[in-house]
Amino acid sequence: MSSDTADSGATTEAAGATDSAAFWENHYAGVDPRWGTRPNAVLAEVVTALAPGPGGGDGGARALDLGCGHGGDALWLASLGWDVTAVDVSSTALGRVAAGAAEAGLADRVRPVRHDLARTFPEGTFGLVTAGYFHTPVEIPREQVLRRAAEAVAPGGLLVLVEHASLAPWSWRDGHEDVRFPAPDDVLASLRLDDGWRTERCHAPRRTATGPGGETATVTDNVIAVRRGDRP
Repeated sequence: MSSDTADSGATTEAAGATDSAAFWENHYAGVDPRWGTRPNAVLAEVVTALAPGPGGGDGGARALDLGCGHGGDALWLASLGWDVTAVDVSSTALGRVAAGAAEAGLADRVRPVRHDLARTFPEGTFGLVTAGYFHTPVEIPREQVLRRAAEAVAPGGLLVLVEHASLAPWSWRDGHEDVRFPAPDDVLASLRLDDGWRTERCHAPRRTATGPGGETATVTDNVIAVRRGDRP
């Protein structure tokens, strides 16, 4: 792994620019750095209920946050005591994560790492793996990446997926009439998990969401939480 820009605090896989990297760099360049710096409310509820603190299982205190954006989830998990590997394809986003971690006194618990997950994936196993709103207009092998996320869960560990099941008015997909989202059962089936997993959550709750401009809307999320069985 080569070092990224010195002021970002992030590391990066050795890879050239891709369409995904170009899209998300452009996206974050136009987003208020304060947006997405709080934990997702749905993820926070699930983790609080099912994995309230690090430890247990072979993954110990290690957590993996895929598509971390500005790091709201990663910083929140670190504040609970998790050692978080925060992954995104955007160096701009990761630089903001590193700055946020330093400001919060969490730099020793948050490791921002750049991966284009269609090409490379973090090594090791983790007691908690999360992927929040892992959607992109750029074609990637999404189901393959999510199956790899499941493989990264240590025995006794938890995988949490929080996904869009409807469009918010501020979404970069808004206005695309052909957008269709899978049902939570379909997302769960796509992971191809064996009998060693236990389903903790698989539903599509509605909630009131707040957009980057302070606007609100009722949205639906797919929420999937599955726990890998302990080693026999």
